[in-house]
Amino acid sequence: MSQNGTPHDDDLRSPPPTPYSPSTAAATPRSNREQSPVEEFEPFENEAELLGEIETADEESEGEDLFGGDMERDYLPNPRLDNYDPELVDDDENYSVISESERRAAEMEMNRRDRAAGIHRDDRDLMYDKSDDESDIPSYKRRRAEKAIEGVEEEEMIESIENLEDTKGHTIKEWVSMLGPRTEIANRFKNFLRTFVDEKGQQTYRDRIRKMCEQNKSSFIVVFSELAHHQHVLAYFLPEAPQQMLEIFDQVAKEMVLSIFPTYERVTNEIHVRIADLPLIEELRTFRKLHLNQLVRTMGVVTATTGVLPQLSVVKYDCVKCGYIIGPFVQNQNAEVKPGSCPECQSAGPFSINMEQTLYRNYQKITLQESPGRIPAGRIPRSKDCILLADLCDQCKPGDEVEVTGIYTNNYDGSLNTDNGFPVFATVIIANHILVKDSKQVVSSLTDDDVATIQRLSKEPRIAERIISSIAPSIYGHDYIKRSLALSLFGGEAKNPGEKHKLRGDINVLICGDAGMAKSQFLKYAEKIAPRAVFTTGQGASAVGLTAYVRRNPISKEWTLEAGALVLADQGVCLIDEFDKMNDQDRTSIHEAMEQQSISISKAGIITSLQARCAVIAASNPIGGRYDPSLTFSENVNLSEPILSRFDILCVVKDEFDPMQDQRLAEFVVKSHIRHHPSNDDQENENMEDINELELPQDLLKKYIVYAKENVRPKLSNMDQDKIAKMYSQLRQESLATGSLPITVRHIESVIRMAEAHARMHLRDTVQDVDVNMAIRMMLESFIAAQKFSVMKKMQVTFQRYLTFQKDYSELLFFILRQLTLDQLAYIRYKQGPSATHVEILEKDLLERAKQIDIHNLSKFYESEIFKNNGFSYDSKRKTILQVVPEAATV
Repeated sequence: MSQNGTPHDDDLRSPPPTPYSPSTAAATPRSNREQSPVEEFEPFENEAELLGEIETADEESEGEDLFGGDMERDYLPNPRLDNYDPELVDDDENYSVISESERRAAEMEMNRRDRAAGIHRDDRDLMYDKSDDESDIPSYKRRRAEKAIEGVEEEEMIESIENLEDTKGHTIKEWVSMLGPRTEIANRFKNFLRTFVDEKGQQTYRDRIRKMCEQNKSSFIVVFSELAHHQHVLAYFLPEAPQQMLEIFDQVAKEMVLSIFPTYERVTNEIHVRIADLPLIEELRTFRKLHLNQLVRTMGVVTATTGVLPQLSVVKYDCVKCGYIIGPFVQNQNAEVKPGSCPECQSAGPFSINMEQTLYRNYQKITLQESPGRIPAGRIPRSKDCILLADLCDQCKPGDEVEVTGIYTNNYDGSLNTDNGFPVFATVIIANHILVKDSKQVVSSLTDDDVATIQRLSKEPRIAERIISSIAPSIYGHDYIKRSLALSLFGGEAKNPGEKHKLRGDINVLICGDAGMAKSQFLKYAEKIAPRAVFTTGQGASAVGLTAYVRRNPISKEWTLEAGALVLADQGVCLIDEFDKMNDQDRTSIHEAMEQQSISISKAGIITSLQARCAVIAASNPIGGRYDPSLTFSENVNLSEPILSRFDILCVVKDEFDPMQDQRLAEFVVKSHIRHHPSNDDQENENMEDINELELPQDLLKKYIVYAKENVRPKLSNMDQDKIAKMYSQLRQESLATGSLPITVRHIESVIRMAEAHARMHLRDTVQDVDVNMAIRMMLESFIAAQKFSVMKKMQVTFQRYLTFQKDYSELLFFILRQLTLDQLAYIRYKQGPSATHVEILEKDLLERAKQIDIHNLSKFYESEIFKNNGFSYDSKRKTILQVVPEAATV
C-alpha cells in the first residue's frame, strides 16, 4: 500500500490455494473466500461481534502473515506524493499581532458568549470528540479497563456507588472486600473525616489528626455515634465486618495524614483509627458464637499482662542457596505466611528471615477479668485474653479497670483439643481501642458546668455538713462513721521527699461494733461512691489473694505475677469485710501494704515490689458478737497492736437501748422500704420522701470527690504545730494510764492526714486551724470511744474543749436532754409502772447542764428541728419541757 492509499501490484496478487478446513476458513481473509475480489467488507453490527470473531480466530489458529516480506517498500520516498496540496495550504502571513492582555480579553468574551448560549467547553474538547470515540474521555476508558482487569463488572461498580447498602446477595464481608464497594467506602470515610463539624462549627477530625501528628502518635479516635449519624452505611458495615472495614479506615487515615504532612511517614508507617463509644456493652460471660468476628465492647479488670514482644508484620525472606530476597509477606493473626519456592533459583528452601528489611510491631497479651461489682451472685469471675498491638501496648497495668473495643475472634490451640478430646477453639479479643477508667479520665470528662457547680459548692459555709449527710443517705444516724468515710474518700497528701522516705496520704478506717449496725452497708456504699474500689471479705481472702501471687503459665511455662486485691485497688480503696475472721498469718501479710503501701515479692526467682497505694476500710465484729463497754477496745477485738496502730480512725458502734432513737430508726426504715418499693412510681416517691436540703446528688458527690483528689494539693504552711504536740503528749499519758490503745507517732501523721483531707473537702490550698481542730476532734473521739465506760466519762471532761469543736449545739443539748429524759422515765416507771407515757423536765435542770459547756441561751434549741422531731415541746409558762413517750417504748 502506497502513501496515498493506492495498492501496489504486489498487493493484487492472489495467495496460493490451500485445502479447505474450518481453521483455514477462519484464518483466510473474507475477500479471498468470496467470489468477487472487489466486494467491500461488510461492517460488523457491533464491537462485540468483532472481538468475538478475533477471539475465535486466535483460538482456532495462529493466523496468516498479511504483511509479507516487502513491507519496507511502502516507506520509500515518492516525490509525486510527498507534497501538500497548494490549494489547502494557507501561506498568507497577514495576521494582526495581539498582546497577551488582548488575547485574554478575547478568550473571556468567547467564554461569556458560550455560557450565554449554554455551550460547555473544556480542554478535552480540543483533542477528543464524541463522534471520534463512542466511549467518553480517555480517563474514563482507562478506569473502566482497570476495573475489568480487576474482575469487577462495570454495572456492579456503578450500582455500588449509588446504593452501597444493597449487597446484591453477598455477605457483608464479601461485599466490602470487592474493589467497587471498597473504593466507595474509602471515599465516603475520607469525606467524613474532611467535612465533619461539631456543634461549634469546628472540624473535629482535622483537629484530632493535627494533634496526633504534633504528639508524634500513630492513632486517633473516631466516635461511633458521630459516624453513625453522618455515614450510617459505614456504621452498619463496621460491626459486621470489622477487620475489612478497619483496614480501609486505616488506609484512608494514612493517605489523609500524608496529604497534610507529607513527611510523617518518617515517624510511623501505620496510622490506626480507634473506634470509641460503641453503643452496646457486652459482659465477658455473655460472649457466644454470635459475636465471633464482630466488633464488640466490653469492660473488666486487668489481672495479668505479658511483656511487650515484637511481632512480625511485613516479612522478607532470604533464599539460603542463591541469596535472593523474597517478599514482602504480610502476616496475620491466624497463621504464618511462608514462601513456597524461590522465584530466582526455583528451590524449595531453606529460607531465613531478612532481619533488616522485615517490619515488626509491638505485641502484648493481657488477661481481662470481670469487674468484682458486675459478677452475678454465686458465680466465679470469667476472664478472657486480649491482644494489644502497635501503640495500644503498655497502656494499662494489672489492677486497672478498662473498657476494650475490639474484634472478638478465635485462634486454634492444639493443647485445648488434646485436653477436651474434640476440636474446639480458644477465643481472644484483638483490641482496637482501650480506655483506662481512672480518676484522671473521670476528671477529663467533667464539663465546664460540672466544674462551675463544684467550685460554687466549695464556697458554701456548710459544705462539709452537706457532704457528710450525703454519705450513705439510706443509713440512719452514725454521723461519726460518715465523717470518717468522707475523710478517707478525700484522703490526705502523700509525700516522698527525695525519693527516700515515703509517707502515705491514705486514711485507714476500722469499723467495729455490734451486729446489725450497718457496718457492711457502709462498706458497700463506699464501693459504689469511690472512683476505684475492690471489695473482699476476710473469710474469703487469703494472704496471696490480698497481696499478689506467682503462678506458672501452663502454655509458655513461664512464671508470671498476678495481682491481688490490694494491688488491684491501687490509687483507690480496698474494702475488707469480716476483718476479724482472717487468719493471723494472712492478716500480717498486709502490714507492709497498710503503712509502706507496697508489696514485696520474692518467689520463684521473681524479686520485685508492687504498688498498693490504697486506703483500707475494714469492718469487724467484737469477740462474742457483742461489744462490752466495761472492757477496752483491745480486749473486745481479737486484733494485734501492730495492726491497730495502722488504722487512723477507729469507729466503735454500740447497740444501745434508747426508746426515742429506736422509734425514729423504725420510722426511717419503714419509710425507706415503702419509698423504694419497685411498684411505686417516681411521683409517689416524691410525695412520700422527706426532702433533705443538705443532701447532694450521688453523681455530683462522686464528681466532687474525684475533682478534689486530682486538683487540690493542700499545704501545711499555716498549721499550729504546738497544738498537735500538746494533744499528742496528753494522749500518750492517758494511753499509758488506761492501757486501752497504744498511741504512737503514726497518730501524729494521722492528724496531719485528716487535716489535709478536711482542707481538701473545702477545696482549700492550705491547711487552716479549722482543719487541724477537726482532725484533733476526730482523733480524740476515736481514742475515747475505745476506752472503758468508766474511763470514757472522765476523758470526755478532760478533752471537752476539743470534742465540742464545730459540733451543732442543738445535737449536744439534745444529747443532754435525752439523758435527763431517760433518767426521769426510769424513775416514773419505777413509781407508776410501765404505763407512763409523759415525761416532764424542768428547764432549770437542762440549763444547769448547758452552762457546764458554755451554753446560756436555749431559745434556738427549742426552735430546732431535732427538738421538735423527737416529740419534745416547751411550756414557757411552767418553764418545763414535755415529751410524749411512744407506745412502743412502754411495752
